[in-house]
Amino acid sequence: MLEKVEGIVIRTRDYGETHKIVTLLTREKGKIGVMVRGAKKPKSRMSSITQPFIHGQFLIHIGSGLGSMSQGEMLSSLRSIREDIIKTAYASYLAELSDKLIDEKHPDPFIYEQLLQTLVWMDEGKDCEILVMMYELKLYRKAGFAPKVDACTNCGNETGPFAFSVAEGGYLCFRCKHIDPHSYGLTEPLSKLLRLFLHMDVKRLGQISMKEENKNKLRLLMDEYYDRYGGYFLKSKKFLKQIDLFKDNN
Repeated sequence: MLEKVEGIVIRTRDYGETHKIVTLLTREKGKIGVMVRGAKKPKSRMSSITQPFIHGQFLIHIGSGLGSMSQGEMLSSLRSIREDIIKTAYASYLAELSDKLIDEKHPDPFIYEQLLQTLVWMDEGKDCEILVMMYELKLYRKAGFAPKVDACTNCGNETGPFAFSVAEGGYLCFRCKHIDPHSYGLTEPLSKLLRLFLHMDVKRLGQISMKEENKNKLRLLMDEYYDRYGGYFLKSKKFLKQIDLFKDNN
């Protein structure tokens, strides 16, 4: 049975000389894999709509295993992402993270909308680092290991100042900070910002800016936190760190 779905291309791999296996994150069906025959042929009409980060409508057949795609229509190309190596690096990381943490065929329209809007904002030039952290936290929550940032993980106190403890899985208040001597102290604005990143719909994001030192601090926390609880090695993250080093040296 053929079905029409709206989706984002999050992964492609070659299959044979002329075909591709494409992973889509779709609004209606969740994450699905489909065979796209002839998509590697330069003149194929399927070639352009199976590029990474394409947002489109696709006509697919879903079976018990790998599905197949018969046609597609591009809704937005998000071209500026593919034409900018830094945007490509961030988008590739989000796509790989989504592929690793989202189970197949479990629709989640909210997560789908968050990824789509994050890519749209990237395409339009908003701060990639802030967008990435907002999406990461929502994906961690979906996967069941988001940090606790609404109150102290130990005593439940909702009043700051807070420190962020990777070991304890979130905030420790000033009374409980001694539990983890390696916790990172946060200013009140920074602790509120991390809470905002977790809970705010990315569609509501206006113009937001952060000092580089604060972005770097939150990035360090997020990286350490994922390394402890995430469980998957991400090739795109290694490339992203190389990009960040290049930016820092220029």
